Amino acid sequence: MSELLLRFANAQLDLGLGKPILWREIVGNGFGLASALLGMRRRVAAWPIGIIGNIVLFTVFLGGVFHTPQNLDLWGQAGRQIFFFIVSVYGWYRWYQYRKNGSEGGVGVTPRWAGRRGLVELAVGAVVLYASFYFILKALGSWGPLADAWILTGSVLATYGMARGWVEFWLIWIAVDLVGVPLLLTAQYYPSAIMYAVYGAFCVIGFVSWWRIQRRERAVRPGDAGADQEVLTQPLG
Repeated sequence: MSELLLRFANAQLDLGLGKPILWREIVGNGFGLASALLGMRRRVAAWPIGIIGNIVLFTVFLGGVFHTPQNLDLWGQAGRQIFFFIVSVYGWYRWYQYRKNGSEGGVGVTPRWAGRRGLVELAVGAVVLYASFYFILKALGSWGPLADAWILTGSVLATYGMARGWVEFWLIWIAVDLVGVPLLLTAQYYPSAIMYAVYGAFCVIGFVSWWRIQRRERAVRPGDAGADQEVLTQPLG
C-alpha cells in the first residue's frame, strides 16, 4: 500500500506546457469538483468527499516543501486546505444533523439568504481574515501574498456560508475564482487554474439553483420560513 501511495504521489503527466503536471493535483481537484456538485444538490456526502480533496491538494501547493515541478510555496493555497478541513467537519455535522432531523428528500440544508446579521459576520470576517492572512503569508514568503490572502479569505468564508446554508456563498466563490485563475496560471498550476475557471461557471449555476430553491421553499411553506431559519441559525448539539 505504501508503495502505491508513493507512486501516486510522484506520478506526473507531461502535456508539453513547460513543466509536468502532478496526477495528485488533477485527482485532488476532481474530488473538489465532486464535492461542489454534491453541494449544489445539498447532499451530506459533499463534505467528506471534499475533505479527501483537501488532504491531497495540501501537498500540491507546498511545492518547495514536497518538491513539486513548480517548486513554489503557495502557503495561502495550502493553508486553505487546512481551513477547509476544519470548516468541512463543522458543515458535515450541521448538514448531517439537519438531515437526521427529518429533512424532506434527505437533503442536508435549506438554502436561505444570510440576512443583515449574516452579512455583517461575513464583512467583519473578510476584513479581519484578509489583513491577518496577508501579513502571515508575506512573512512566510508565500508567492503572491495579496492574491493568495484574497483566495484564502474568500475560501474560508464561502465554506462557512455553505455550512450555514447561505445562498451568498456562491457569490463569494465567484470572487475567489476571478483572482485564483490568473494567479494559478502564472504559477503554472494549470489543472487547478482550469478547475477554478470551471468552478466559476459552476458557481453561477449553483447560485441560481439555490436561489430558486429558496424562493420555492418560501412559496410552498411561507409560514415555516422563519422556523427554517431558526433551525439553521441556532448552534447544533
